[in-house]
Amino acid sequence: METTNRPHLHSLAHRGTIQGLTITATQSSTDLCHYFGGVRYALPPLQRWRRARRLPSTFTYGSKDAPGRCDTGAGLCPQPGFLSLSPMNEDAWTEDCFQCNVWVPMGEAPKGGWPVFMFIHGGWLQFGSPNGFNAAALLGETDFKCVIVMPAYRVNLFGFLYSAELEQDAAAVGETVGNHGFWDQRLAMEWTKENVHLFGGNPDNITISGYSAGANSVFHQLAYDLRQPDDKAIVRQACIFSNSPAVQPKRPAETQIQFDQLLAALNIPLTLSANEKLARLRALPPKQLLDAVQTIEVHQFRPTTDNGFILPNLFTSLDNGDFARKLLARNVRLILGECADEHFLYSVWFPPKANTLDALRTRLIADYPECAVDALISLHYPRNQLPPGCQNWTPDAWGRIYADMQVHHMQRGLIHALTDNTAGVDASRLIYRYRIEFRAKCIEKGIPLEWGVTHSSDYPLWFWGNGDVLTTAEKKCTEEAFIGPLSRFVKGDREVKGVDGFGWGTSGKGVRAMKADGEVEIRGDDALWEEGVKVWKALRDVGEKAKL
Repeated sequence: METTNRPHLHSLAHRGTIQGLTITATQSSTDLCHYFGGVRYALPPLQRWRRARRLPSTFTYGSKDAPGRCDTGAGLCPQPGFLSLSPMNEDAWTEDCFQCNVWVPMGEAPKGGWPVFMFIHGGWLQFGSPNGFNAAALLGETDFKCVIVMPAYRVNLFGFLYSAELEQDAAAVGETVGNHGFWDQRLAMEWTKENVHLFGGNPDNITISGYSAGANSVFHQLAYDLRQPDDKAIVRQACIFSNSPAVQPKRPAETQIQFDQLLAALNIPLTLSANEKLARLRALPPKQLLDAVQTIEVHQFRPTTDNGFILPNLFTSLDNGDFARKLLARNVRLILGECADEHFLYSVWFPPKANTLDALRTRLIADYPECAVDALISLHYPRNQLPPGCQNWTPDAWGRIYADMQVHHMQRGLIHALTDNTAGVDASRLIYRYRIEFRAKCIEKGIPLEWGVTHSSDYPLWFWGNGDVLTTAEKKCTEEAFIGPLSRFVKGDREVKGVDGFGWGTSGKGVRAMKADGEVEIRGDDALWEEGVKVWKALRDVGEKAKL
């Protein structure tokens, strides 16, 4: 969609004044929304691999005469490039990426404020930025009237490095260690809760959402939020788009292997003291660190079971009903689902280095605990042979098993754990599933036709073109399939006499499907259900044995 922008001043009361943009559709001259890009939600840490700092109560963004400029975008954490989703741009890198982009509907906010939709970007937790998302048409042309907050956060080794050396470093200043990207997101959530009313938002109606690794982040943010006292809770409902929790994250002993590999790649002696190791790492430029990462075996920086943000019993709480019980107590609803062909895009993200099962195993260990990987391989390839329908170990078998772990199997396992756990706690009424088999024409320039409805191909559906243009027919079916119900979901419409009040049409194990022709179909059967639950249970069993 072609748009024009003009400056827009906005008072944030005690926080001062900022200058954003009013975005206008060029063809119709219709004002679509207000946009404020790069709004700071936290101060940077005093050192790399420390916690970001809350904004002080006296912090202001600018004055009426010298407003804070919020008309560009959030800071870009140093990161590797990946296709057109994340082009390499070293000039834009900054380790001070603690800003968010805020999108606000036109007109006066309703009584109590607009609903708030917080969206966490994806990128395998290795790359990504909120700057690639465009909500102007969504806010301006549909009934999706919300304040949308999209935070940047630290990714890859800047956000998820963990080691004993970092534990010692953090303890010296009284901080937690690791999972800094998650702590960044939490700070952004707390900033939103405290400040979104200044943009016309309702701090008591916050939906957290995310795509891919952002959806994985949503799960972990929800798990953390459910542990907080009621007066500290933020999440009212959540959307988990194309991802799911898979296994209990690696424990510190496993992440130490990765840290030592990084030191070796950078020629930093392992015999140095912890302080000397970290001093050398902190002195290196981001590009040198990222280049070294490309050479090590465990090259994916994932969450760690740190006993702070992520507890050791997280996945046990899913299977024993504790998690479901907390969801029910808070009445937190979940929308979650998948694309039909997730595996095509997954197959090109750091594929195995050789077309062998051993190489595939090595690649999986970069993401998951080794015991879980071996259990997974024994399930998928019991005779160490390619399964029927797979052409090769990489990219075909690799893409499929990775997509099953990231989305298909584990999402079904999660729903199973929330509805059929050992305690008999059933949270079915809070779960709303979807499946997308429809492909908008505007994605053809970025995603090959033969990839079908692959991972991220549905961005134009959730974001009403996401800066591109949906055809009239596509708008009609997208509104009916998802945008209409999602709009009512984030507003907080609830069940009426046992029927969901936002028009989803199903709950629990049922699926709202958008078929290839754009029509909606409500499905009770799920051909992948049994296999997903089987894999989930097998990985839980091996995880329990690993604790012994």
